[in-house]
This record gives sequence, structure tokens and C-alpha cells, in this order.
Amino acid sequence: MLALSRKKNEALVIDNNIEVTVLEIKGDQVKIGITAPKEIPVYRKEVYLQIQEANKASMKNEGIAALKNLF
Repeated sequence: MLALSRKKNEALVIDNNIEVTVLEIKGDQVKIGITAPKEIPVYRKEVYLQIQEANKASMKNEGIAALKNLF
């Protein structure tokens, strides 16, 4: 993990086309802005993990149904 210090209105660039900017700092909360191409999905981590779990559950259910159809 790369750890960087940034102040309000400072940014970092990832892979030449993603920019993360510190917009606001209030107490223990930091508001960030992310500029990325539309084809790159950006999720909060908790939402990303929910999507991954839903995909795993879907694949498991589809896999079982496909096996039943074979017999």
C-alpha cells in the first residue's frame, strides 16, 4: 500500500487517467473527488464487496442449475 499525505485541493494521479483530489477535510472525515474515464467503474469498497458476493451467489446458483440440466 502506498500512503501519501495530501492537503485540501491537492491531488494524485493513477495510471495517467485517474485523478483523486482531496475536496474537503472536516474532523475525521475526508471528502474526495475522483475523475476517471467512464469505462472504469468506481465503487465504495463496501458496495464493491456486496457486488462481489452477489456475483458469487449468482454463479453458484447458475452452476447448480446448469449441472442439473446436464442430467
